[in-house]
Amino acid sequence: MINVSMEVEQYDCPFVHASDSDDVAFSSVHCDAGPRATEVRMVAEAADRPSLESGLDTVRDHGEVDEYELFSKVDNVAKFRTVVEQTEAMEVLRDQDGYVTGPFYAESGTETWHVGFDDPGLADRALANLERGHEFDVVAREDTDEAELHEIVQNAGAAMTLIEGCKDLSDVERQTLEAAVSDGYYENPRDATLGTLADRFDVSKPAVSKNLRRGEQKMIQRVIEALDDIE
Repeated sequence: MINVSMEVEQYDCPFVHASDSDDVAFSSVHCDAGPRATEVRMVAEAADRPSLESGLDTVRDHGEVDEYELFSKVDNVAKFRTVVEQTEAMEVLRDQDGYVTGPFYAESGTETWHVGFDDPGLADRALANLERGHEFDVVAREDTDEAELHEIVQNAGAAMTLIEGCKDLSDVERQTLEAAVSDGYYENPRDATLGTLADRFDVSKPAVSKNLRRGEQKMIQRVIEALDDIE
């Protein structure tokens, strides 16, 4: 199996169009690709509520959208379902028996795809055909053998456990953990201290310590659960 990850510009896609027009990004939660249309459950996250509203309106009113159903809107995040006509770029890939292997992500007028092929020749022809009429960049290309594929499938539960752990983090906890890692707080010797992290976020040392501990506790618990799930 050949796994290809690519960034594609395609303006017959409503999510690319909306992300180019407004400060909003789209992530697919579930994708069911049919021969002529694709049903997608999406999460939209915007810089602010007006950008979210405008982005959702762009998706809903796009000519390639057959169905649109909004599930929820909270602050600058929305969850919804769409049925979208097959784009020209996806048709090119599917003509060479390409298939979706991972979630879509659209931001700033570009969509990230993860597509699989069962034969290297099919992948080569698909990319060559795509190059004739579309702008894209191949981010990664990997040849996964049957043993590796089996391991990926067997450990999907562990991966989802880690993903859920990331989703459990509050914005403050995530930002504090990211800063601690990037600034070298976990290095030996440390390049950052609670004091420098506190200064970065303009909070007290006890406050930044509490945010770190909460984030660490959530992630460590999920790591332990994931270890139990690994086959």
